[in-house]
Amino acid sequence: MSYSNSKSLRDVLAADYESLARRLTRCLGSPDVAREALHEAFVRADRVSEAVPVRSPVDYLFRMALNLAKDHRKSERRLLNASEIEAIMGLPDERPGPAAEVESRFELEQFERALAELPPRKRDVFISAHLELVPHREIATRFGINVRTVEFDLQHAMEHLSRRLGRKVVRRFGPRALSRSGDRN
Repeated sequence: MSYSNSKSLRDVLAADYESLARRLTRCLGSPDVAREALHEAFVRADRVSEAVPVRSPVDYLFRMALNLAKDHRKSERRLLNASEIEAIMGLPDERPGPAAEVESRFELEQFERALAELPPRKRDVFISAHLELVPHREIATRFGINVRTVEFDLQHAMEHLSRRLGRKVVRRFGPRALSRSGDRN
């Protein structure tokens, strides 16, 4: 009577289970991992090809279980562990909430209304400088005015918008203020 590979592997595993488990525990460092690998080896023993006879079923099972355990560890490394998941879940959501979105839309509408109140050239100069980021010299050429007029138009537009929106004007161009000693900062 000839034994098939799968039958001989299952028979050896049943007879030498404890010694295989001890050997695997020494290699893997965990009796639970060793037993889990042996269980998986038992399940896969049915899939072993019959084309070539297994000469040493004990060694074959040991190597199979060891490889299964290593494959399992590799796949676990790709997964997040509990502390990594907790860290991700604890990250604050930096997207604006519904209230902030409504407030932003309201502020944008206020800005658009205040911008529409400006005289056409001042509005166009402001849009060119602050929204399109066109240099002042280019704006002056575009509108047929000098650079100083562009700066005055921008200053008046900013003052108007700041009053209408209740904001403070932050000056970003022009000479720096003199310090108390009369030196420029």
